[in-house]
Amino acid sequence: MVAVPALAVRSELVQAIAHLADDADPRLAPAAAAPSPAGAGEEAGPQHSEPNADNAGGTPTPPSSEPPSPQGPLLSYEEGTSVELDDVLMELVKRGGSDLHLTAGVPPVLRQHGELVQLEEYPINTPDELRKMIYGILTQRQREEFENQLELDISYSVPGHARFRVNVFQQRDSIGAVMRVIPFEIKPLEELGMPERIRDFAYLPRGFVLVTGPTGSGKSTTLASVIDVANRERAHHIMTVEDPIEFLHRHKLSVVNQREVNGDTWSFATALKHALRQDPDVILVGELRDLETIQVALTAAETGHLVFGTLHTQDAPQTIDRLIDVFPPHQQEQIRVQLAGALQGVVCQQLLRTPDGSGRVAACEVMIATSAIRALIREGKTHQMYSSIQSGKKDGMVTMDQSLAELVRANEVTYDEALERCNNVADFNRLSGRA
Repeated sequence: MVAVPALAVRSELVQAIAHLADDADPRLAPAAAAPSPAGAGEEAGPQHSEPNADNAGGTPTPPSSEPPSPQGPLLSYEEGTSVELDDVLMELVKRGGSDLHLTAGVPPVLRQHGELVQLEEYPINTPDELRKMIYGILTQRQREEFENQLELDISYSVPGHARFRVNVFQQRDSIGAVMRVIPFEIKPLEELGMPERIRDFAYLPRGFVLVTGPTGSGKSTTLASVIDVANRERAHHIMTVEDPIEFLHRHKLSVVNQREVNGDTWSFATALKHALRQDPDVILVGELRDLETIQVALTAAETGHLVFGTLHTQDAPQTIDRLIDVFPPHQQEQIRVQLAGALQGVVCQQLLRTPDGSGRVAACEVMIATSAIRALIREGKTHQMYSSIQSGKKDGMVTMDQSLAELVRANEVTYDEALERCNNVADFNRLSGRA
């Protein structure tokens, strides 16, 4: 294990802060970070000082222990390693990629429109070189957490360009990382190609709304757009709990507070319990990971709050089953009743390549909690939901197969690409005109 030269790091940090005070653009100066649960002071978060530009409004910014330099992270082993990483990240953004993979023994690899591409113009990293590069963006506390847990989730930013969700992991006695692009700009739902009905969720007075889909399907992007609608058009208090914080929301008509798990709070469930005492109107839960988090989120929705959450499920009926199956059998009937009363809608989405491979488009299933859907939830008849969604067009509902068929008919995706993602081949073929 490579030792961290702590004295050298402190010296670099002091020099950089002194230089920043004289020369830096004041818009890039970091806001005072809220103390982390561990009381880590300057180590409260992972990214650069850019969040100030994205969360102006007089209240604390999202958690940040970004070293205060607009030119790159200060906490590096060797001068230049962090600059090299930022260069690779800028190449990722330039090419329109979604993820950067850093693994010893191969050049950096990016995911572009769903496909992996090696950046052969960059050198192959040795395990030691890769450790130096990745440790260059971590605080001392984050390094210690990684070395204890062998896993780490943080966020990181290159000021003025993009933010990144970072997962660091150990593999075969070496270090690796995957960095996902989180644009500074929150795109409107229309630009994302989402159905108009999804926008209506931002105006609900209360209830439970779920956005689901596989990893990398754009759930966070969709939710950020919905939250932005509420932020721009409603005078509300919006609380988000994320791991890590992804999109940054500046205060508009609403006041937005964003909390990061392991930076501002110990867990989703803990943050949700306390959020109920913080006068929220809208609550965003980054992930509904466990029974306790789901139970508190459901209670919050029942008691007059608008709650948004995510799950990794493929369609609306599966989403309902997943929520209920988390609970022990003796509680499931009660949970069905609670969910039937609180649920407002489910959005299931996935991303598909365009015919020319130049981008990706979203296919969406939308289920609205009509009286018929609520009755099916209460009675445990989720297997009958599909037909209700099929016939619910007037309520804004659409099945995944209907959405896929529409994309095929519009020549936005190929038939073969959509066929791989459909739920029912016969229905999809009939809807797309191939039956």
